[in-house]
Amino acid sequence: QVQLRESGPGLVKPSQTLSLTCSVSGNSITTGYYAWSWIRQPPGKGLEWMGVIAYDGSTYYSPSLKSRTSISRDTAKNQFSLQLSSVTPEDTAVYYCARFLSLAQALGGRNEYDYRGQGTQVTVSS
Repeated sequence: QVQLRESGPGLVKPSQTLSLTCSVSGNSITTGYYAWSWIRQPPGKGLEWMGVIAYDGSTYYSPSLKSRTSISRDTAKNQFSLQLSSVTPEDTAVYYCARFLSLAQALGGRNEYDYRGQGTQVTVSS
C-alpha cells in the first residue's frame, strides 16, 4: 500500500518561503516510472497542479508558478519537498502530494494521480 503524508508549517507570513515535505511509504521514489507531484486547492477553487519530480530526479513546473517553485528530493529518506517563495495570501490553500503512474500523465493537466496524501492546510497571513 502506497502512502503519502504531507508535513510543514500551517502558517506562513507574506513574502516568506513556504516549505513542505512529502514522506512516501510503500514505494521508492526512485524506482519505476512514477512521477511525484505537488498539487494545491485554494478555498472555493479547483485543484491546481504545481510541479513534479520524476523517478530520475528531473523536475517540471507549472508555467504560472515556475519562477517561485522548487521541488527536490531526499532519496535516503524517501521524501520529496516543495518550496514556494515570495508567498502572498493568494497562496493560501490545501497542499497535496501525489503519485502519477508516469511523467506524461503528471504533465497531462488532468490530475489523474493514483495516490494522494490527505493534504495540509497552509495559510499565508501576517
